[in-house]
Amino acid sequence: MSTSSSMSHRPVPSAANRTGPSGPPGPVGIRPLLATCDEELLGDVLRLAAAAGVQLDVAHDPGSAARAWAGAPVVLVGADQAATLGERRPARRDAVHVVGRGPVDDPVFRSALALGAREVLELPDADAWLVELLADAADGGRTVAPTLGVVAGSGGAGASTFAAALALGAARAAPALLLDLDPWGPGLDQLVGFEELPGVRWDGLVGAEGRLGSRSLRAALPQRDGLAVLAWGPAGAGTTSLPTAGVAVEVLSAAQRGSDVVVVDLPRALDQVATETAARCDVVVLVCESSVPSVAAAGKVAAHLRRAHSEIGLVVRTTATSLGPDQVAEALDLPLLAHYPTRRRVAEQVDLGLGPVRSPRSPLARAAREVLAGLLDDSGRRRP
Repeated sequence: MSTSSSMSHRPVPSAANRTGPSGPPGPVGIRPLLATCDEELLGDVLRLAAAAGVQLDVAHDPGSAARAWAGAPVVLVGADQAATLGERRPARRDAVHVVGRGPVDDPVFRSALALGAREVLELPDADAWLVELLADAADGGRTVAPTLGVVAGSGGAGASTFAAALALGAARAAPALLLDLDPWGPGLDQLVGFEELPGVRWDGLVGAEGRLGSRSLRAALPQRDGLAVLAWGPAGAGTTSLPTAGVAVEVLSAAQRGSDVVVVDLPRALDQVATETAARCDVVVLVCESSVPSVAAAGKVAAHLRRAHSEIGLVVRTTATSLGPDQVAEALDLPLLAHYPTRRRVAEQVDLGLGPVRSPRSPLARAAREVLAGLLDDSGRRRP
């Protein structure tokens, strides 16, 4: 899996705070756009595009660039054209990058800001970064995968088990990725029976810099039957070296580009890493046991979640003598997505290495399907 030096691409300072409408990636078959009149730069970028297996549409004048601007899955603006196009104030959209032969002068960064560009790429240092960017575009203008965060309302609520059930259920229909962000949890690779499979764990990514390619990330992870898992590895390994928020967000971004569904197991104590990640999920699912103490604890977690995310749903794990699921939902003031009864058989299946969902007809599997059906339409895309 390739990464590049953090100096190969330089973020535009206020790119994360830019405003205005953000256009979606272009449809399948639409090529990335390169706007430049610099023949040397054109040759460099075409060489990198060939390495990525991508053909580019090249615009030699601002008018041609403006016509292709909205539909291209990726827009590359040569440093020679950044000022001219910036003066036109094109519609704000994602996946705009300014590219030049480094080092790039400071005025280019001001022009990049006017364009709403995410980064200024300085070649040749950013060669590997740009190849990964274009290789992702070759995936067919893939939109960002629907992403579900899962967090426990109290200790032992079963959030990791439910996250695993969601990912396993999603993988039955399309490539899914399960991301373990709880270093103090049970370990998702062990939970789904992947602990013996080869592949990268978090300890191989915590020091990563630069862009992660979506295809290379997924190919490097332990996977089986459509499900890839990024976990902490052996017991205790994840507690010694934790990723920064920047690394975690980059990993999530690559996961979203390289899979059809992403499920994130979040820690109950929402630190900066978890908060940044939760904010990038479509829905955060709070898993709560249906006892009074558990509901009280879940209320505190829900209050914290509301500061990080606007769309939160509830899944209730019930026992024979407990509050009803509707009562729990009313107490927490959250929409009830699903509920399922506690079953000792789930723990036995995990101990045997069979994963938490042995049968698609189990109550846990049915609850996971209900949540997925509420988020995804029949084509696997995020419901409005």
